[in-house]
Amino acid sequence: MSLFVPKFDETVLVRDAEAEVVGSDPVAVRLLADSSASGGALSTVRVTLAEGADGARPHTHHHSAEMFYLLDGAAEVLSGDDVVTAERGDLIIVPPDRPHAFAAAPGATADLLIVITPGVERFEYFRHLQRIRLGEATVDSLLEVQELYDNHFLKSEAWDARR
Repeated sequence: MSLFVPKFDETVLVRDAEAEVVGSDPVAVRLLADSSASGGALSTVRVTLAEGADGARPHTHHHSAEMFYLLDGAAEVLSGDDVVTAERGDLIIVPPDRPHAFAAAPGATADLLIVITPGVERFEYFRHLQRIRLGEATVDSLLEVQELYDNHFLKSEAWDARR
């Protein structure tokens, strides 16, 4: 077992009113703390999904685990070949290299706190997704940055059957 000790000296405080928000209805991502703010310990965002909205298609992270905490609503979360419905107060942690995805459950909204650890600089990834939504970049452009953001897309029959 290796021990990662993050290197940063100051407390990280992100005020809700000062956090950058990328996107809007049906998917809004509040950028809270990127890896550089926490000495590499974590990256964290808050994702708000409108009723039934997709959050992330199936993917893996080779170098990080991802935690999903349901602040409100209900979300479907793929982990491996299992799709579970998480509700307010539920916590799911997906280990590295395990396929996962998330979306608001049918008929529900979802408000999730998402933490990746160890952290990866991810804020620019979410800005990139926004450029795709606005037509300023292509979906294929994500394939060019998979390594940079440790976000590797894949197919999932379990997810496709559920969504």
